[in-house]
Amino acid sequence: MKSEQHFQEPICNWLESIGFRCEEMAGSVPEIGRIKIFSGNDYVMQLILVHLGTWLNEDLPKKMQTTFELMTIERAAGNQCVVVWEDYWISKPEIVQSRLSAMLGRSYKIPARLTIARRIEKKDAVSFLESNHLNGSVMSKFRYGLFLPSRYYRVLAADFEAYRGGDELLVAVATFSHPRIFNQEGETVRSYELIRFASLLHTNVMGGLDKLLNVFVKDRQPDDIMTYADLEWSEGASYRKLGFEMKGRTPPIAFNLDVNTMTRTSKSTDSEGQVTVYNAGSIKYVKPFEYAS
Repeated sequence: MKSEQHFQEPICNWLESIGFRCEEMAGSVPEIGRIKIFSGNDYVMQLILVHLGTWLNEDLPKKMQTTFELMTIERAAGNQCVVVWEDYWISKPEIVQSRLSAMLGRSYKIPARLTIARRIEKKDAVSFLESNHLNGSVMSKFRYGLFLPSRYYRVLAADFEAYRGGDELLVAVATFSHPRIFNQEGETVRSYELIRFASLLHTNVMGGLDKLLNVFVKDRQPDDIMTYADLEWSEGASYRKLGFEMKGRTPPIAFNLDVNTMTRTSKSTDSEGQVTVYNAGSIKYVKPFEYAS
């Protein structure tokens, strides 16, 4: 399958290398690529591919809304559907592949019960998130990590030989905000935000987020924790399983993309190669907590 306009070919080549089959879809928005992914004869996921060259088309942002509506319909039918931007594929291909692999069930599984949870230093959280989270690291107040002791390295594949040198391996990180304190129905509420969560590339730490949340709650005793699900990747089913409640949607956010460096920022510059792009928005989730008197 070949496309001059989109970047289906390298993505499909990678998917086929891990045992999947791709099928290009004809869409109502020809500027945006859509492919179906099959495992054998079973349809397992749809990808929506946003090519930067077509983003300069002044009508495309409006057409993206149509595509996002199709994404919502696809998910409502029970199918996985992900938006992949070309700049992410070019600048962070391994992270994109890792996330897709996890969703397709091809990541190496690490049971969270084998790990040890504890607070970590800012520099360690930043380094881990820059290497393992699609959006990198941002400011945070509290940082926690899950460490796999060397006695359990046997659960790792040979691919992880480079990580086996120490007594333990950092396999997941979660970061949290300062508390936001406000009055609600006459009661003082301390609300924290779960800012980032990421697992080590090509791994799925099963129960990892739940374990990190439990340690944070024990330490800080929040009245609630809020977070956001990136609609380009999912509608937050994993949060709902952990007791988070949907509290509404946020509109698409504008970013300034430098097509020379493939980096996104919230601030505009005078760079000639800068274009404005919009994400699909997000869903806000909140998990309340109650404590025995």
